[in-house]
Amino acid sequence: MKFIEQHQRWYCHACKQYAPKAATGQPAAPQQPIAPVAPQQQVNPLWTQNVYRIRKKVLTLWNKYWIEDQQGKILGFSKMKMFKLKEDIRIYTDENMTTELFAIKQQQILDIWGTFAVVDTQDNKIGYIKRKALASTFVRDEYEVYDAYNRLIGGIYEDTGRGLVRKYVPLGGLVPQHMDLTLNGQKIATINQEFKIIGDIWQLNCIAVPPYLDRRVLLACLLMMGMIERSRK
Repeated sequence: MKFIEQHQRWYCHACKQYAPKAATGQPAAPQQPIAPVAPQQQVNPLWTQNVYRIRKKVLTLWNKYWIEDQQGKILGFSKMKMFKLKEDIRIYTDENMTTELFAIKQQQILDIWGTFAVVDTQDNKIGYIKRKALASTFVRDEYEVYDAYNRLIGGIYEDTGRGLVRKYVPLGGLVPQHMDLTLNGQKIATINQEFKIIGDIWQLNCIAVPPYLDRRVLLACLLMMGMIERSRK
């Protein structure tokens, strides 16, 4: 007999056949069932659209904001009191303000127009917005966008020429804003302001926003712009 390495068995030349395999004494391991694939978490269709509008109405003590889709359907509502020392902005489904959608929370009371966390209804952080105070005060409005783990992922920048006009030319504050959102150097969204005498409208156009960037973070930035415009005017 000869042991054949290829088959790991003994071969009998006289009988021209392989010898039977030796029993190992160990039963074959039962086959494990394949675990079912967990379904993907459903994303609220409110936050998967490509065009949003934020409409602001200025009142005596309150500013009201409506989040709308491209057709003008109201998706959210927020009411902010003027002259608050610390901003804690709540966005609701409608003017009854009974069902909250998300919130924007200022991180430090003395960090004026600084860092804001965007949180869901379970108080989970979904992103951060930070206004670059020095550049925004003297040159143009700039914001940094952070993910839920507070990692810098992008920025929102006003056109430099338009920003200088808005800051230093008389009545320049009436010039509408235009801003680009960039991610890794690529433009993924634009923000355009439409000036109104008693209020303003901002439109967010999502060109190539990746799935991991929650659009509520971008809407939070638009609401912050409304707050800043409120103080300028």
